[in-house]
Amino acid sequence: MQITSATFVKSSQVVADMPPPKMPEYGFVGRSNVGKSSLINALTQRKKLAKTSGTPGKTQLINHFLINESWYLADLPGYGYARVSKTQRKVFQKMIQEYLFKRENLMNVFVLVDSRLEPQEGDLEFMEMLGIKRIPFSIIFTKIDKLKKDELETNLSVYENKLFETWEELPPMMFTSSTSKAGREELLDKISEINELF
Repeated sequence: MQITSATFVKSSQVVADMPPPKMPEYGFVGRSNVGKSSLINALTQRKKLAKTSGTPGKTQLINHFLINESWYLADLPGYGYARVSKTQRKVFQKMIQEYLFKRENLMNVFVLVDSRLEPQEGDLEFMEMLGIKRIPFSIIFTKIDKLKKDELETNLSVYENKLFETWEELPPMMFTSSTSKAGREELLDKISEINELF
């Protein structure tokens, strides 16, 4: 898939305010310092489409982008690391859950995970919730350019073993770098493949 257009549509807090669900949609979510905005910009080849910041937690609403006039990319607030109050964290959690449970054109959730870290409890709990609710998702390991090949393989093995403690079958996994653009084509191919099911 080639990205020929990528435009910001709107920011929303509730599903009722989001763009009409007439096109396939993909949610991007992860811990606040996982490199989500950078990956979205690398994916769309637009340097400032998603706002990046040195301060985790920049995304505080659900931001919709229209890609190729044919599908939506939804940038969800991060969870876990952001220095926000417990009250604000609960607002984020409620917003994300309403989106996941009620957005009828949501085709797949891409859960971003920092490839350098051991499995994080917040990520594992989030994936378990997706599994219980039968929401299709894929794991995207980010920042793979920061690791040597054997380090990445070791970390992946640890992650898979952890997942197998609760999962009979592992979800699809992809490996990306916003810097080197590694995994970009694979991710776009995955979206293109799923678009055909809409």
